[in-house]
This record gives sequence, C-alpha cells and structure tokens, in this order.
Amino acid sequence: MSDSLFRLPDVGEGLTEAEIVSWRVAAGDTIEVNQVIVEIETAKSLVELPSPFEGVVGELMVSEGMTVEVGTPIIRVTGSGASTGVGAGAGASPQQVVAEVTPVVSAEPAVSAEPAAPAEPEESAGAVLVGYGIKGHVTSRRRPRSASAPTAGTPASRAVAAPAAAAAAPSAPTPAATGAAPVATRPVGHSSPAVTGLPVIAKPPIRKLAKDLDVNLNEVTPTGLIGDITRDDVIRHASQAKVFHNIETPQWADEREERIPVKGVRKQIAKAMVSSAFTAPHVGLFVDVDASRTMEFVKRLKDSADFVGVRVSPLLILAKAIIWAVRRNPMVNSAWTDTEIIVRNYVNLGIAAATPRGLLVPNVKEAQSMTLRELAIALENLTLTAREGRTSPADMANGTITITNIGVFGMDTGTPILNPGEVAIVALGTIKQKPWVVDGEVRPRFVTTLGASFDHRVVDGDVASRFLADVAAIVEEPALLLD
Repeated sequence: MSDSLFRLPDVGEGLTEAEIVSWRVAAGDTIEVNQVIVEIETAKSLVELPSPFEGVVGELMVSEGMTVEVGTPIIRVTGSGASTGVGAGAGASPQQVVAEVTPVVSAEPAVSAEPAAPAEPEESAGAVLVGYGIKGHVTSRRRPRSASAPTAGTPASRAVAAPAAAAAAPSAPTPAATGAAPVATRPVGHSSPAVTGLPVIAKPPIRKLAKDLDVNLNEVTPTGLIGDITRDDVIRHASQAKVFHNIETPQWADEREERIPVKGVRKQIAKAMVSSAFTAPHVGLFVDVDASRTMEFVKRLKDSADFVGVRVSPLLILAKAIIWAVRRNPMVNSAWTDTEIIVRNYVNLGIAAATPRGLLVPNVKEAQSMTLRELAIALENLTLTAREGRTSPADMANGTITITNIGVFGMDTGTPILNPGEVAIVALGTIKQKPWVVDGEVRPRFVTTLGASFDHRVVDGDVASRFLADVAAIVEEPALLLD
C-alpha cells in the first residue's frame, strides 16, 4: 500500500495555471486508471483529466473554484498503482504525467507530428482531454478492466463494449451504464424517448452538450446505430441562434452587484483583444451583396446525395469564397512582424465561435486543400467541438484569416477585431429578403452585408477592396468557384 500525489499537468502550450471546475470523485471513492477525476479550465479550453493511478481517493487537495499552478498536487490516492504503460508515481513531474497519460486518452488532436493513436469507444467519451469525436476501436494498449464492479454513479461505471462483441452483433451499453433496454427493442431514428417511453441513450459529452444548449434529451429523436442520441441530433434540435438569444427575461437578482473573477478563457480573450486593438491599426470595409444564388446553391447541396448527413449553410460558401479570394489577394493572408511580413501560401481558416464559456477561434487546418464536402465536415466538427468546450490549444493555433458569423444573431454587419497574428477578418451578416433592383426592376432578393477589418500596416486600401469584392462576387455567383 502506498500513497501517490497527482500533480496538475501542463495540458498544452506551456499554460502555467488552471481552475478546478468540478471534481468527478470524492474522498473514499475507488478509482481506476484513465477514469476522469476532475474537470479543469485553462486559458484556452475546458479539459477533463484522467487518473494515472488506481486505488482509493485519500484526499482532494484543492477545492472547486480555486486556480492553481501547474505542478501543484491536487489529489492523493491511497494504495495506488499505475497500469502498464502509464506508471506515473508520486514523484512524477507534470511533464511526465501528461506525456504518459495523454497518448492513452486523447482523441485525434488537430495537429500532430505523428499519427494519433486510435481513440476508444464508449469509455473514451468521458476521458478525452481535447479534440472532437470518438473514432476507432479499443486498442491493445488499453489496460483490461477488472472484474469487480465500479462504484455506482462514478464515471467508471460506464461499461465498455469489447471489440469482439461489437464485431459479432450490434449491442447496447449495459443496463448498469445507461439503464437502457436491449437494443433490439428500440426503434432507431424514428421516435423520441418521450414517444417510445424508452430510456435515453446518450454518452456523457452529448448530455453535457444538451445541457449547454438547453435541450431536453427526451424530446430528441435518436439516429445513432444503437438508438443513441448523437451530436447532430442535439444540434438539429436547437439552432445556434436559439441558444444565444435571450429567450426569457429573468427577475432582478437580490444582490445589487455581482462580481465575476477574471480568469480562464475570459482572461485570455480580454488579453488578446486589447493586444490586437491597440497594436494593429484597424480599417473597415462593408458591402451589400445579393446572396440569392448562394441560398439556391445551399438548397441544391442539401438535396444532393453527396452531402447526405453533412451540415450545409451559407457559411460554407463564404468560407470557400474567402479561400478563393485569398489566392487572388495573398497579402490578406499575411502576418506582421517588426522586421518582415510573412505571406502564407496556405489557409488555416478560423471560425469565431460563441460558446457558453466565451469566444473561441479554432481554425480549419490546410483549408485550401479541401473539397467543398470536406470543408463542410471540418466546419461542422470544429463548431461542435467549440460548443462542447473541447477545443484544444492546437485547434486555435496558427490561424491565418478568420470568419465571424454574426448573422445567426440577426445582425446586419459589424466591425470585428482582428485575431492576433492575422491581418484580415470577415463578418457575415444576416441573410434576409429585401427589395433589390434587378434589371431596372425592384424585386425581393436575399441580401446580406459583408464587413471586414484589416491591419493597415500590411493591407492597403486597394488590396482590401479587391479582396472583399472577390468574396462578394462568389456570394453573388457561387458558379465562379468552378473557375
């Protein structure tokens, strides 16, 4: 029997501190290797930390809401032992802990020097550090679970389907994990649990997403292979505009003032915006665009067999338009330094995403090499990851140009602040019918306003104007993308 201390690891890009958001275990709980024990918030994202030890929780050394530095002991585990391939003892450094734990639990990081290890199915849904989605099968590197039942109500109580059983026949998670009836009795993709009377089958990340989006899972129609509710099901049930609109007017709070500590993601946002606003001289341009043909094109894509199951929106066309316009006006895809201007001949396309935890700007890597369908899938994955708070520092690093879609909130246009390290950002306003002159006649057309900000140290007025005109030309006539 021995005691081991788990120290707060550096979960990415040299971050020096993190806030303890919520503990998933309590003193006296029995835990296993790779079981999620705590949720932390860094300056970049929300992260779930898995345990490198198995044993009994002796003490939670840091309270929820506290911000601690990397390397600080946060939990003591009694009678602990590490699984083969993890081996993080009491004296392990934060770098050793994260180096040994991350390969076991992380799911497809956005940028990696080597191919990522395949992620695990059901269990890894609660154990991923960062990234989007769960792919692949259980690998041989995974330590087999013991025969003893885990403590009820803890994350370890979720069952893991064996690969052999999964290959032999479709099966549902065990009743201990979800309380669900056998899969054979559940109609898939036809009726919601509220109609069928069957329990909800949804992984923990999906349940958290539904909570953030204020979605009642009992009202969601499942389309998963085992009758489970997927991310797409939740998103379809609640549009982004609905999530962030003020749906109701609350009563005044009893307290005269509320004081919110500036930390985590909000602190990082403030630092980045002040740096950008007072470093880069911003210049703004605006143009009204007839987007009727874009709306028709989006409708045709939705009806196309090639885009079945893929989310298509005008944002996709704007993204493709920006990539095309960047190729014609490469200076808008640059970076300014004190000694040189770096013109980047690739596009890491950033998407400003409003999330329950604040503004995040993840980017699609190498977007210039993607087909329209690949870009649509990448944008959807990026957005879902951001909404779940699982965007990794790597996902937000090395952006070259950004889109902000304020149209989902009903806004016509705006003057966005540049993402630090970039020299251009484009805002897509709402698309709605307005009177528009066509061939000398006033007709109802779908009209939007494109706004853009540029760093005037790099981008001159003529370059900025040509770039925005090129983007507008594609929104007016998407067929130009075939050129």
